[in-house]
Amino acid sequence: MTENMAWLPLAALAVSLVAAIAIFSLPETARPVRTVINLGAAVCKVALVALMVGRVSLGFEDTFSFQIIGGIDFVLRADALGVMFAGLSSILWLCTTVYAIGYLEGAANRKRFFGFFSLCVTSTLGIALAGNLFTFLIFYEMLTLSTYPLVVHAGTQKALAAGKVYLRYTLSAGVVLLLGVVILYSLTGDQSFASEQGLDRYLDDHRGLLTLVFALLVGGLAVKAAIVPLHGWLPRAMVAPAPVSALLHAVAVVKAGAFGILRIIYDLYGIELSALLGVTTVLAVIASITILYGSLRAITQAELKPRLAYSTISQVSYIVLGVCLVGPFGTIGALAHLLNQGLMKVTLFFCAGSYAEELGIHRIDEMNGAGRRMPLTSLAFTVGALGMMGLPPTAGFITKWYLGIGAIEAEMLWVVAVLVASTLLNALYFLPIVYRLWFCQGPAHGVGQWPDEQRLGRLETHGWLLWPAVFTALASLGAGLLAGLPFSPLEWATRVAVGEYLP
Repeated sequence: MTENMAWLPLAALAVSLVAAIAIFSLPETARPVRTVINLGAAVCKVALVALMVGRVSLGFEDTFSFQIIGGIDFVLRADALGVMFAGLSSILWLCTTVYAIGYLEGAANRKRFFGFFSLCVTSTLGIALAGNLFTFLIFYEMLTLSTYPLVVHAGTQKALAAGKVYLRYTLSAGVVLLLGVVILYSLTGDQSFASEQGLDRYLDDHRGLLTLVFALLVGGLAVKAAIVPLHGWLPRAMVAPAPVSALLHAVAVVKAGAFGILRIIYDLYGIELSALLGVTTVLAVIASITILYGSLRAITQAELKPRLAYSTISQVSYIVLGVCLVGPFGTIGALAHLLNQGLMKVTLFFCAGSYAEELGIHRIDEMNGAGRRMPLTSLAFTVGALGMMGLPPTAGFITKWYLGIGAIEAEMLWVVAVLVASTLLNALYFLPIVYRLWFCQGPAHGVGQWPDEQRLGRLETHGWLLWPAVFTALASLGAGLLAGLPFSPLEWATRVAVGEYLP
């Protein structure tokens, strides 16, 4: 095999960018061509990322770079952590593309939607493959600009108001992140994520400055990661169409923030320096507060999508918490959850969108008996919900098991209490939904048939909406049942953890 296939990360990035340009150039009415471009580009990206995963497993790290100005390089690099996130984004892009094609059937402004949708995926993959802090910042800001049109896609007053809140949060966070990057650059020069010279050499003379920069970098990333108290934009963004909500929560914006924190701690500062500065303990406390707060707020939500939004606020902080346990088991739990939560949460949002489109369901008290009307969709929802609670043998159980062991290993027993309390709260806001789906008579808002059952004359919903949810539900179940197999989320998380703690 070639030692460095520099074109590979660039090609993986370019696929969705070229698709976006092509989609924007097509007329609104060119639906069949747009569908072919969307699906073709998504399949190509999965293939290219799979090739990168294979090469990383053999010990290769393909790198593409060029100098922009003196001392600052644009770098794309396929390493173990990057291709892990890239794999999640490429697979879920394909699933969400299929879902969005069915969801937006007959809707207006599909060209605009799918064009920015492809730009969003380009930004996410750029974040995954960024080889230094400067490249990461470019794609991080590009993600904000490409997701805003998706959040306000409906064009209603509520959507536009949510878009303003989203921009206010994310652009302010971008300024904070930029400030941290500039200060760090003035101290160290352009900092590569693969640098063998860590920041610990500056510890004696610049301890306070390093702590300040860490706070700025993580603070800027914490907004997109929806860490309390910087989470306010996320519930408001639920006015976006279901495919956008799925993308925001499962892979794009929220996960980009969490992934950025992983990069800062593991590849920029290093876990030892982070622990020496004392920032991991503070971040662990903040993540724990976020986990409990998000769960408590989820219980109070009467509508399905806001409940799922607050669930995301809670669940994504498991990733941050695992990193801050400072040990291999916590790292394995955090990284496995990066993938597992994406599969589970995208399933839940797919199902929520299908309930809304097919049955007009938005509130939880309207879901009585929907499991008999849409059994496969509801079975997929149930798998996702049980996974979020962490019940064996689901993927969520893997996360909580390793986080629990990591907490004991780090002698942070209070984290075990947080995990137990979170699991109980998860059950409190998911089990009532599952009970309504399967054990209550429906429909809740009237006697007799569902409003559109007679029109459809069949169970379930359109295949474009059904099969992505079924696939991701099975994938999340497989991530738990088959956790020991090669290339599973757990196996790849273990690979990254071993590289971090046993180089």
